[in-house]
Formats: sequence, C-alpha cells, structure tokens
Amino acid sequence: MGIQEEIEKIEEELKKTKYNKATQGHIGKQKAKLAKLRSDSTKSSGKKGAGYSVKKSGDATVILVGFPSVGKSSLLNKLTNAQSKVGAYDFTTLDVIPGTLIYNSTIIQVLDVPGLITEASAGKGRGREILAVIRNADFLIIVAAAKTEEGIIRQVDLINQELYNAGFRLNTHMPDVRIYKKNFGGLTVDSTVKLTKISIEEVRSVLNEFGIYNADVLIRENVTTDELIDAVLKNRVYIPSVIVVNKIDLFKPKKLPFEYLEVSAINENNIDKLKELIWEKLDVIRVYLKKIGKDPDMNEPLIFRKHATVEDVCKKIHQKFLDNFKYAKIWGSGKFPGQKMGLEYTLKDKDIVELHF
Repeated sequence: MGIQEEIEKIEEELKKTKYNKATQGHIGKQKAKLAKLRSDSTKSSGKKGAGYSVKKSGDATVILVGFPSVGKSSLLNKLTNAQSKVGAYDFTTLDVIPGTLIYNSTIIQVLDVPGLITEASAGKGRGREILAVIRNADFLIIVAAAKTEEGIIRQVDLINQELYNAGFRLNTHMPDVRIYKKNFGGLTVDSTVKLTKISIEEVRSVLNEFGIYNADVLIRENVTTDELIDAVLKNRVYIPSVIVVNKIDLFKPKKLPFEYLEVSAINENNIDKLKELIWEKLDVIRVYLKKIGKDPDMNEPLIFRKHATVEDVCKKIHQKFLDNFKYAKIWGSGKFPGQKMGLEYTLKDKDIVELHF
C-alpha cells in the first residue's frame, strides 16, 4: 500500500470514528500516524525534473497562490513591474514569475507561482515544487475567482486544505508546548491552563506514536490534538495570509463565510488597497539612521520585521558596529528624545537611531 492510500484509509477511519472517552487515545494515535504520513509524502520527490528556484530579494517576499485561471498573472502585473503572461485559459504561468512592489520605502518581492490543483500536497501538478517555493514566503495572498459564491468558497477551502496538508499554518502561531526529553522516568504531562480540547490520554498516545516515552511535557495553552502534533513535528510553516477575490468585474459575491478583499485586476479595483494591506500584514518597520551631530536621513530607511532590536540594526550595517557598540540614542519610541538604549531595545516604526561606539 502506497503512502497516499494509507493516508486515505486513515482519513476515512477518522471520519467514521466518533469522539468519546473510549476512543480518545485511538483518535490521537491515528492523527499522529496521519501527520507522519503526510510529512513523508511532502518529502517524497515523486517524478524527477527541473524544480523552481527563485532567489529571495528585497525586504520581504509575498506569494500569490490559487488555482489556475483565477487571474494571478494579471494581479501581479498590476501590483508590480512584472510582465507575467496573461491568458484566458488554465496554466498560463508555467514558471515562477517575480515582480517588485515598492511601498512605504519597502521593497517587496511578489511571486506568481503556477496554479495549485487538488492533491498538490501529494505531488500532483508539480505540487511539491510549487509548495517548496511557497515555504519561503513572508506573506501569502490566496487568490480566488469564480462565477458563484459556492465556486469561490470551494476554491478557498481546497487551497487551505492543500496548504494545511503540506504543513502550512495560516494566520496562527506555533503552539506553546514544551517537550523536554529524558532517558527514563516515563511521561509527565503538566499544563498551566485547563485542557478542554484534548485529554491527557490523547497527549500520551500522540507522543508515544512519535516514539516519545520519557519526557516532561509542559502545555501552556488550550491546544487541540492537531496543534499538539504540530508542536511535536516542529516542521510547520506559520505564515500570515489574506484571501483576495479577483474578477469582481465579472462576478461580485454578495456574502462569503470568511474575510476577504474584492479586487479586479482588469479594472484596477482596490489594487491600491491591496498594496496597503500587504504592507500592513508584513508587519515591517522603518528605522532611520542618524550620524552624530547631523540630521537623520529620512529618505532611505532601513526596513526590518516587527520586534527588531538595536542589535539587528548593528548587524545589518556592519559587524564592527556590533563589536564596538557602546549605546544607541533613540528618537521616537523612547521616553524622551535621544534616550540612551542598549542592544536589546525593541524598535518601533519610524524610530531614529544614532549609534555610538
């Protein structure tokens, strides 16, 4: 039996098994087996051939994801200076097409990847190669377009499922679960919160399935079985995303069961709003440098991801600034202008930094 057949067999069993106290451990074990099989399936090379290789550039990378013929190429052309081929038929884009969006002094690489298809996570339609490129994204734009609300919902659901099966976790964070392995003593499970979505028996069952029999486990949030599995595997990709419904010049949905932005690449409806949304979701900050005794250069900021520190600024400029660092003066987020701060100080958007060494 192949990996995909095993996956389908376990999925079918999980659908038929009712969740209750008697089946908790079994369900946890089966879900752990399913996660391992999907992980093995994603690693499998499948058919050999040329892959997609795109060097990351700029301050952040955004990737357009969607089924064929939803208008990703047209959207890329409107967002950037790219000239991606556009056609009213499936699989227009047969390679990864890069473009550059400059917004609020931030250089954003935007990639149009070939359209995903159902079972892409299992390798169909060069799915594994496409998903490998997506793993490098800082932000995903899920693009959908159809002639009915049901068609749009189906596209979004299928894309979300393929991404989930491939190990992507959208708009969430890594579960706060700590596993300290030891050589003997069995499993000790403690939690700082009340667990209402998983039982201790399930925790033990999942860990045993992954070969963990001796460990101290500390759970610090009310996790599900799937989230516990994610914490054990440690190979999930946590990426922010947004759903964009394209081609509203042809069909404009009245209501959808998720948050989304309506756009029309052809008529340029909401393209500027999408650019603003991309920049906001990337959580980047602009930091301006100031030389001692001179005014800061407010035209060319350094771009960092949120939670960057003074140490990050030193590293980005040159190693010597870090080696010889004494202190930094901060204008903007400090308690007063020119406040002295150390390497660990977390910067805010539009902070001015003067380094002393």
